[in-house]
Amino acid sequence: MKQYSHSFKALLLVAAFSLPTMAFAAEPAMMKNDMMVDHKGMVLYTFDKDTGGKSVCTGECAEYWPPFTAEAGDKPEGKWRIIKRDDGTMQWAYMGKPLYYYKDDKAAGEMKGDKKKDVWHVITNSGPKM
Repeated sequence: MKQYSHSFKALLLVAAFSLPTMAFAAEPAMMKNDMMVDHKGMVLYTFDKDTGGKSVCTGECAEYWPPFTAEAGDKPEGKWRIIKRDDGTMQWAYMGKPLYYYKDDKAAGEMKGDKKKDVWHVITNSGPKM
């Protein structure tokens, strides 16, 4: 029984030290019903006028299309990047395209901004419009 107790304690110790290296950060958004949404289910958009991983939606534009902001400590990974906006805030970008909400989307899954002025687009399973 004593051998079993030592082996079990050793296994617990190895597991405890392994957990930090096994932890992965959750992606900032996910695909649901063929559209990209944040973790609250709110739809995310791209803007055709953004180029080179830079957001050009500022001022009044950003009031209608709030950026999908990154928090301090967020880490980019894979297809995800964090860009710095002109106002100094940090914004998530996916495959090089900055991401936004639309102010008239009030509930999860609403996509009232899709194809607005033919320059705003919901990201689908095929990726952002480039």
